[in-house]
Amino acid sequence: MHEVLDVRETACAVVGAGPAGAMLALLLARQGIPTVLLEAHADFDRDFRGDSIHPAILEALDAIGLADRLLAELPHRKLHDVTLPTEPPTTLDFSRLPTRFPYIAMIPQARFLEFLTAEAARYPAFELVMRANVRGLIEEDGMVRGARYQTPDGWHEVRALLTVGADGRFSRVRQLSGIRPIATSQPIDVIWFRLPRRADDPDGLGARVGHGHLLIMVDRGEQWQIACTIPKGSYPALRAAGLEPLQHTIASIVPWLADRVEALADWRQVAVLSVASDRLPRWYKPGLLLIGDAAHVMSPFGGNGINYAVQDAVAAANILSEPLRAGQISVRDLAAVQRRREWPTRITQAIVGVTQRALVAGLARTRGPARAPSALRLLPRIPWLRDLPLRWVAFGLRPERVSDAVARASVRVKDVPKRSDRRPPNNPGDPQEERPTVVAVLPSVRRKR
Repeated sequence: MHEVLDVRETACAVVGAGPAGAMLALLLARQGIPTVLLEAHADFDRDFRGDSIHPAILEALDAIGLADRLLAELPHRKLHDVTLPTEPPTTLDFSRLPTRFPYIAMIPQARFLEFLTAEAARYPAFELVMRANVRGLIEEDGMVRGARYQTPDGWHEVRALLTVGADGRFSRVRQLSGIRPIATSQPIDVIWFRLPRRADDPDGLGARVGHGHLLIMVDRGEQWQIACTIPKGSYPALRAAGLEPLQHTIASIVPWLADRVEALADWRQVAVLSVASDRLPRWYKPGLLLIGDAAHVMSPFGGNGINYAVQDAVAAANILSEPLRAGQISVRDLAAVQRRREWPTRITQAIVGVTQRALVAGLARTRGPARAPSALRLLPRIPWLRDLPLRWVAFGLRPERVSDAVARASVRVKDVPKRSDRRPPNNPGDPQEERPTVVAVLPSVRRKR
């Protein structure tokens, strides 16, 4: 057993400051519920994280007065429609949605997470600990009582009434819980890379198909962020063939990129995502709840990962805030979160799985646009059905609204310094990069050991 430097005590310990964890911590802290948020990394910067902020997320933020500030403070691009590369073309026109936010906002996820955690830090019940690697769960009398984590300065514990695993598709908390996922096979992987964007290029999001690949191009201002589907497990062979065939494929599918594909000059510019989909049969055990990709890994298709993660967080806050305030969390409370969120998740995973298999089959048959499925060709002719795919992408199958009780409860304190200014001062001779970052300490009990 390692020596523990200190013990934090709190109502809720959230592991993972991704979209699910940051949103849940914010919703709890603004109600005065003591919350510790543990993040394993030193910052939020990652390549090719999901950057799509869907109308459902914007509406959740609007309920707590943050949507307009988010859009005013963070650079973003708005996707008002998306045209799928089918024959005939299939267009999702978000302007038809009954919402204040008839678009998908493209915001770098790192900036989005900084925004959420900076807002949470305005409340005295919130604490963010960066570079906190959770190594074990504290279990006593058949219940999870918190987590043991390591920072550059040593070992620590946080003891909590509820521990929430929101640490993504490679969740350490999931592994430690002993709950095994049910996986479904996926036929594709995705490679990501960037190419220069020019002023006369098309705006927004584009998609093209050809040579057995689907290319999705996201407008990032001065760059295109490009996703290219490849058959499952084929990346080693693709890399062994060299960059020139990949450059040729890109230029063949999108001819107006031909004069810049040589900017992709090193495999270090390419990131590969193994597309996966799974779910836990049970999202909880006494004292522990898993949400977001920790509970159900979503395919990146349609931006469902971030959308469903944030909605899991909203549902958890709606259901668990009162029990947390009362100091009693039952298994029944945790099961209620899974019941609320499980069926939309499972149906969405099934729809995406069928769509991806159909996509792969279509790509194998044609070099040009794939023929739209019969259902998509019929939808525009039936007014009350035509917006179903649109609503599914924008809101998911069961949109979560922040409850009035959660939205109204807010105990704000004075603004805190900008995130870049909040790192604790170093001891003499102690390099800054070797210290954990702690933000906005809550009034919790700390016991030295």
